[in-house]
Amino acid sequence: MCELAGFSKHLLERGLVPENRVPFFLHWAKRYKDMGCIGENLFSEALAAEGKAEWQIRQAIDAVHLFSMWSGDTGKGVEPGLDTLDALRKALRVRHYALKTEKCYLHWSGEYLCFCLKRGLDEKLSDSYRDYLTHLALVRNVAASTQNQAFNSLLFLFRNVWNIEPEGIDAVRARKPFRLPEVLSLFEVKSILACIHGVPGTVIRLIYSSGMRLCEALSVRIKDIRLEEGTVMIRGGKGDKDRTGIIGKNLVEELALQMEVAKSSRVFSLAPVSLPGALSKKYPEAGYSCEWRYVFPAREPSLCPFSGHMVIHHMHPSTVQREMSRAVHASGTGKRVGVHTLRHCFATHLLMAGVDLCEIQELLGHRSLDTTRIYIHVAKGLRGCVESPLDRLESVRGPG
Repeated sequence: MCELAGFSKHLLERGLVPENRVPFFLHWAKRYKDMGCIGENLFSEALAAEGKAEWQIRQAIDAVHLFSMWSGDTGKGVEPGLDTLDALRKALRVRHYALKTEKCYLHWSGEYLCFCLKRGLDEKLSDSYRDYLTHLALVRNVAASTQNQAFNSLLFLFRNVWNIEPEGIDAVRARKPFRLPEVLSLFEVKSILACIHGVPGTVIRLIYSSGMRLCEALSVRIKDIRLEEGTVMIRGGKGDKDRTGIIGKNLVEELALQMEVAKSSRVFSLAPVSLPGALSKKYPEAGYSCEWRYVFPAREPSLCPFSGHMVIHHMHPSTVQREMSRAVHASGTGKRVGVHTLRHCFATHLLMAGVDLCEIQELLGHRSLDTTRIYIHVAKGLRGCVESPLDRLESVRGPG
């Protein structure tokens, strides 16, 4: 059990797999050990004989690879792979990439190294790069956006860790299809918001009020809220850009109460609040000041992935997502929507109300106006279809 605990810590610290998948990887590693580390082929055959699905077998083999690399059971030059991931993490942090991006790039790079190790490929060759992306498209049948995510992760690895410019890789970049986002009507949004409760409900209302992303709403600190002006400063959004958002008048009182709750929360007496960059070193007392506290704090301290110290972070996104899912079901909307849908609703409903497209672009924090123009097509769908000329023929009268 101690060995599995160490493996779990290894997976989390290195960001090799998403946190919610760690228990599954521990399960497969334990089963592999219980079978006497019989090797990948026999292990996969044993799982297939049990009737396990293909995706479960793939996950199990990935878990075995990572476990073997960590424990040193494979004699195929494992350490260079781990060194590569360490170098990748350093390259990402030097360039101040977001933690979410770091986890994503580490995940795909770890999968790529396992792919090459399993097939005896040289991971630094462009052919191996192309083989892996082809494998994702043809064997694993991933979506175009997922394939491009892996593409960008490995391109960063080649260019910034190995200083290699891969050749002929543009041929495997997936063409992303044009999709309109799911948007709710005003009545549907009202029905869902009537079913939400608690602090997660306040976060959800803030997102619809301001058009923020979920991570942006959770990262709001007390000093960023300006209730008198009805605005909120959105810090370090996508692309590490700041912008100003709006707060609905109907949300001011609720948000003021939540801020008072955050100011009096006992959790901040347990550890300092997490601060951006090296601010904790420049201003050591800032982590204990009231204005830097999160409006939606977590219930207990957690380990900071950058400093390694216990700090108070904001509420976990899954808490808000669960409340949104419950409210959608309770409202009887019957649509498959999530928290991010409210950001699309914010933009579309403003457009339908006559707000200028450029102003909506600024509120959303889009770099290009082309990204915001997609809501023109969505708004047309909510307004209703154009009348077909076939339906107008009945009203046509002949001459005389």
